[in-house]
Amino acid sequence: MNVKLTSDKPMSQVANDQFFVALLGNIDNTSAQDVLDKLDNGEILSGFYQQLRGSFVLVIANQHDSTLTLVNDFIGQLPCYYAEHGGEITISHSLKLLKKAVHETLEISEQAIFNYMYFHCIPSPTTIYKKVYKLEPSKAVTFDKALSLSTNVLYAPEFSNNIQDKQSLYSECLDIIETTVKQQTSDNCGAFLSGGLDSSTVSGMLAKHQTPAKTFSIGFEAEGYDETPYAKITANHFKTQHEVLYLQPEQAAEAFVTVAQYFDEPFGNSSSMAAYFCAKFAKQHSVNTLLAGDGGDELFAGNERYAKQKQFELYYKLPSPIRSLMNTTLNNKVMAGIPGISKASSYVRQAEIKLPARLQSYNFVNIVGLEEMFTSTFLSKVDVNQPIEQLVQRYQESSGGHPVDNMLYLDWKFTLADNDLIKVNKMCELADVEVKFPLLDKALVDFSCKVSADVKLPGYELRDFYKQACRGFLADETLDKSKHGFGLPFGVWLKENETLKNIALDALQQFKARNIISENLIDKALNAHNSVHTGYYGELIWIMVVLELWLQGNESS
Repeated sequence: MNVKLTSDKPMSQVANDQFFVALLGNIDNTSAQDVLDKLDNGEILSGFYQQLRGSFVLVIANQHDSTLTLVNDFIGQLPCYYAEHGGEITISHSLKLLKKAVHETLEISEQAIFNYMYFHCIPSPTTIYKKVYKLEPSKAVTFDKALSLSTNVLYAPEFSNNIQDKQSLYSECLDIIETTVKQQTSDNCGAFLSGGLDSSTVSGMLAKHQTPAKTFSIGFEAEGYDETPYAKITANHFKTQHEVLYLQPEQAAEAFVTVAQYFDEPFGNSSSMAAYFCAKFAKQHSVNTLLAGDGGDELFAGNERYAKQKQFELYYKLPSPIRSLMNTTLNNKVMAGIPGISKASSYVRQAEIKLPARLQSYNFVNIVGLEEMFTSTFLSKVDVNQPIEQLVQRYQESSGGHPVDNMLYLDWKFTLADNDLIKVNKMCELADVEVKFPLLDKALVDFSCKVSADVKLPGYELRDFYKQACRGFLADETLDKSKHGFGLPFGVWLKENETLKNIALDALQQFKARNIISENLIDKALNAHNSVHTGYYGELIWIMVVLELWLQGNESS
C-alpha cells in the first residue's frame, strides 16, 4: 500500500515496527507518540477516541495487517480529503494540495454540483471531484490490503432524557465555557462579536482573562442588515475594546472573486464575505487569533427549525387511524386552496414527511422543482435522492430518542462541519488569522448531551436553558433580543452597485453555457430580483455566481 501525505501545515509523524502515526492539528495533552504508545499497548482506536479533544486528523497505518485508518476530530474542525488512484492513497487537509499531488487529472462531479445547489455547500463524504472524498466528522475510514474501504462511527453520544437540577447545570455550563475560553486565549487574541448569545458569551469570557478584551464586528448601512447596535450592547457590558468595520459594497466587489475562488470547493454561504472582512479587520488591529462563537445554537437548540419541528412531531402522537383520516381529508390541492383550511392542509402535508427530510420542505430546489431548475441533460447524470439520503444516514446514526437531539446531531455535521466551520476557517486563513471555537470544545459538547432536550427547548422557547444559565452574566438586552447572525446584503447591493452587478451578470452569462441550470430560471431570478424579491433571489444568484467563479478559477477547462 502506497500512501502519500501532503500538507503545508505542521504534522507530527512517528513509527515503530508495527504502526505509523501521523497527526495533523492538535490533540489536547496528547501527542502522536502517545497515540502510538496506546496502539502498541494493545488499545484500539475506538476505545480511546472519545478521550481525544482538539482539532485534528489522525492517519494510522498498521503494517501487520496492512490497513490504513483516517479519522478527524468529533466535530470535524479540521477537514481531511483522500483519494485512491492506481493503488496509491493520497491524503491532505487541502483539496487543492491533494489535486496537485495525485498523478491523474481529477474530473468534476456533477453529483457534487447538484448537492451544492441543494445545500449551498458540498457535504462530506462527497467532494467536487469524482473519486475524491472527505472525512465525515468522527467517522473513521479504513482501507484494507485490497484497498477496500469500510467506515466506523467513533462518536455518537448518549443524549440524556433525565431532567436534573437546573441550577447546578447552569453553573457547570458557564464554568466549562470560562475554562475553555481561558485555555484558548493567547497573546494578541480577540473575538468575533455579532451581539448574539454565542459571540457575546465568548467575548464576555475573554474579558475575564484579557484587559481589555478586543472584539470586532461588521456593520452594514443597508436597512435591516446592521447588527452593530447589539454588538455594542455586549461591548459596553463587558467594557471591551470594540472595533466596527462598516463594509461597503465596493469593498465586497473588489474581494468577491478572491473569496469565491479561495475555498477548496464551491461554497455558497454568503456570510463568508463578512467573516473574511471581520478577520482581516482584526488582523489590521494586531490580532493574530480570533475566538468564534460558532456551535452554541447546535448544542443548546437555538435554531427556529427545532421548535417548528416539535410542532410537526405532535402529529405522530395521534392514533394512526386519526392521522390517516386527516391525511386523506386535508392533504390535497382542494383543501390547500380553501381559506381557513389551507393552514391545516399545509400542516398535514408537511407532517407526513418524516424527519429529517421535512427540514428541506422549503429548500429552493424543492420549491422550484427539479425539472424547472435543472436541465434534463444535467439531471440525467445525478442521483437526485442523494442529499436526502445523506441527511437520513446521519440522522439515524444519532443515539438520541428525542427529535430535537437528533436534529442537533444532524447539524453538528451539516451546519457546522460542512458549512460554518469551513466558512470561518477558510476566511480566517485568507486573512492570515488563526481561529478557535471554544463552544465546540468536547467538554462542552459532552455536557450539552447531559441536558435533556425538553430542558434545552421547553415547549417552543429557543435556547431557554442557555439563556437562563447566562442570566446575570450577559446583558438582559442580549438575552431578550430575537436571533440574528452575520448577514450580507448581497441582494440589495446587487441592485445598487454597478461593479457587483457586472461581475454577477458576466458570471451568469458564462454559467448558462455549462448547461446545469435552466436558462429560464436564471433569467427569472434576475428579473424577479430587480423587481421585488431582492433577498430571496439574491441568494440564488449568489450561489450560482460563486459556483461559476470557483469553476473559472480552479477548473478553467
